[in-house]
Amino acid sequence: MDDYRQISFWFDSLEDATAEVTALPETVDVAIIGGGFTGLWTAYYLKKKSPDLRVGVFEAETIGFGASGRNGGWCMGAAEGVGDLLSKEKTRQEGIRLQNILHDTVDEIDRVCQAEGIDCHFVKGGTLYVAGTKEVARQHQEWMKFLQEIGFSEDEYCWLGVDESAKRIRLSRNYGAAYTSHCAAVHPARLVRGLADAVRKLGVEVVEKCPVFEYQTGQLQTGRGTVTAEKIVRATEGYTDSIRGNSRYLMPLYSMVVATEPMSESRWQEIGLAERETFDDGRRAVVYGQRTRDNRLVFGGRSGYYFGSKRKPVISPDAVAVQNVANEMRKLIPAVSGIEITHGWGGLMGVPRHWRPCVSYSNISRTGWAGGYTGEGVGASNLAGRMMSDLVLGEQTDLTTLPWVDDQPRRWEPEPIRWLGHKMVAFFAHQADKVEAAGQKSRFWGGLFDRLAH
Repeated sequence: MDDYRQISFWFDSLEDATAEVTALPETVDVAIIGGGFTGLWTAYYLKKKSPDLRVGVFEAETIGFGASGRNGGWCMGAAEGVGDLLSKEKTRQEGIRLQNILHDTVDEIDRVCQAEGIDCHFVKGGTLYVAGTKEVARQHQEWMKFLQEIGFSEDEYCWLGVDESAKRIRLSRNYGAAYTSHCAAVHPARLVRGLADAVRKLGVEVVEKCPVFEYQTGQLQTGRGTVTAEKIVRATEGYTDSIRGNSRYLMPLYSMVVATEPMSESRWQEIGLAERETFDDGRRAVVYGQRTRDNRLVFGGRSGYYFGSKRKPVISPDAVAVQNVANEMRKLIPAVSGIEITHGWGGLMGVPRHWRPCVSYSNISRTGWAGGYTGEGVGASNLAGRMMSDLVLGEQTDLTTLPWVDDQPRRWEPEPIRWLGHKMVAFFAHQADKVEAAGQKSRFWGGLFDRLAH
């Protein structure tokens, strides 16, 4: 590909969506595989702490080609697995510590953007977890109460009744909403490309159009030659099994997303999101959305997995899965009726077998990896990058004792078990959501979903 505008609305709205082809360095101190958020944040903090370090970022296509340029634009102060830590008394204090650091991570990204002049349309409007059923409303209320009981403030987490929730966003199914202030809406492609510019200015060698096929201690094998590296970090998320010897570590799971044409202020008064809040509606088959700076609605939904971990460079806006998301948007938000959908695309996330992030580095092999955000990486990748930079530099900090460090998942099952397992989880989620939409608690289907999905 020469021009990457077809990747997503985010890329289509960039002034420049091309790759910059530069010379391949023969040797670096730290080689980072993957030019997305994780790799670039790692490079940024490494150079900030150790300016003389020779750091190279090697990207197969162009900066932000993967999930970093295709997601829904939620910069969340949250991550999968934190809720489990908070729920258990034995791990609660560690969960609280991790949660507070994730909260600050949203503000850290804002601080870096201001310091480096990155205009990624950052607005910290919070998130509305709208309850689409009475059962979800009950669960949300209990969770908000629990979070307040263990020390989080009402300004951080609170329950909004039906009327207050409807003032914030008008959905066809609304039984109230859990609200958190710790989330910002961003333009992810502007963030990832701006971050690449920032690390280049710091002296990082960013090499695009340079796929890495294999690596071992001290060496990368790329499509453009061999690179010698003292230390190596893999930051490849859903593309991990494209590297020899790394199959089944992370499942590439797709989300499909659509964007509307810009809408008038009167139309937005019908919809809501006056503070550019992000939102979802609480179902297991996740949907999510945000209002962009130019007044579009970007709306997405988790879609699926292709047999054999197949990855597609581009998902067509006419694809059935994309059209299903568009239809769901129209059902959930009646006020978009008659509005043109200008963009549709798909992006894949990296899902580890234990469904939570990991940051790992070995001083013996001098290699490491970070990722596994299950679709929640815009914010979490910044924390992972800071953690990885500390680990690579051999520094003992508060971050290097967080639960993510060396929390290695086991590999996913081989095919066809992996594909069948995904199909079962998706079916259980659909059935459980359908039962609860009818006003009942889904003990059977919901229980099966919880057991298999985690």
